[in-house]
Amino acid sequence: MRKPQLLVHDKHDNVGVVVVEDLTEGTEMLCVVTEDNSEFTLLAKSSAPIGHKIALTNVGEGDSIIKYGEDIGRVVAPIAKGEHVHVHNLKTKRW
Repeated sequence: MRKPQLLVHDKHDNVGVVVVEDLTEGTEMLCVVTEDNSEFTLLAKSSAPIGHKIALTNVGEGDSIIKYGEDIGRVVAPIAKGEHVHVHNLKTKRW
């Protein structure tokens, strides 16, 4: 049984969380949606550390990032499906 590299909490999320050390670009990730235990695969287009986010779809500047079914911030630079999502392309809407 293959272990997942990415967990998605809610089926409406547009990011998943890396759950392995040192995810590398080019990895065909096994992704598990914890809400219903469904699975899919996704190609990592960039490396990302454990606990960081990966985009599940293409998202444009000004779009919202949804994690845990909640809006967690605004995209400040376009993000392609499979790319690392972090402070370089995502900002909080609080300030």
